[in-house]
Amino acid sequence: MTTPVIDTTHTTNASVNSGQINLSNDYNTFLKLLTTQLKNQDPLSPMDTNNFTQQLVAMNGVQQQLLTNNLLTSLVGQGSSAATAVNLIGKQVQAQSATATMSNGAVNWTYELDGNAAAASLQVLDSSNKVVFTGAAPDLTRGQHAFNWNGTTSSGGKALAGDYTLKVIANDSALKPIDTNVFVTGVVTGVQQTGGQTQLNLGSTTVEFGNVTTVKNPAVTSTASN
Repeated sequence: MTTPVIDTTHTTNASVNSGQINLSNDYNTFLKLLTTQLKNQDPLSPMDTNNFTQQLVAMNGVQQQLLTNNLLTSLVGQGSSAATAVNLIGKQVQAQSATATMSNGAVNWTYELDGNAAAASLQVLDSSNKVVFTGAAPDLTRGQHAFNWNGTTSSGGKALAGDYTLKVIANDSALKPIDTNVFVTGVVTGVQQTGGQTQLNLGSTTVEFGNVTTVKNPAVTSTASN
């Protein structure tokens, strides 16, 4: 199966999170010790209020640092992901996604079979999950294969503009299901942040940055001059 692009920011975030856990544990330990100290102090010689205040201020600083670290981690993670994604603009990518937007009356997918199939069918569903097209898969061998749907429905009509999802149903010779994947391919035309997630625009189709599996420069067609 295809391996997704690895986001190296996860390693940095893991280190920061480990440090935050240690700080948080120290802060909780301090509060327990302080509470115990207050409960067991000598009434005739109470705890020095100045010292008590200084300790509270110091640990409040620790708490504020924890909140700051959380914010910085979030911003760094988003910034690194977005910066990496921006570098993909103009490049051709393949991303794992079964949903694509119809462009010029057609939708193009790549389906992947995890083994040779004895039978495989393709279903195209509209945005309301209604099956509008069903047909036999054009290739039953293991690997990736292109499927270009011209928007013609099973009833002979023409599908309207919108998002469509490809579903692959495949079985081997023993009628056991075969694992499948669906991908979309296109040139990255833009990058956006939605709900804290980095997304790539492949023309009218939008995919998650983390679902990208292949990146390459688009083919350049040269024209001979007379």
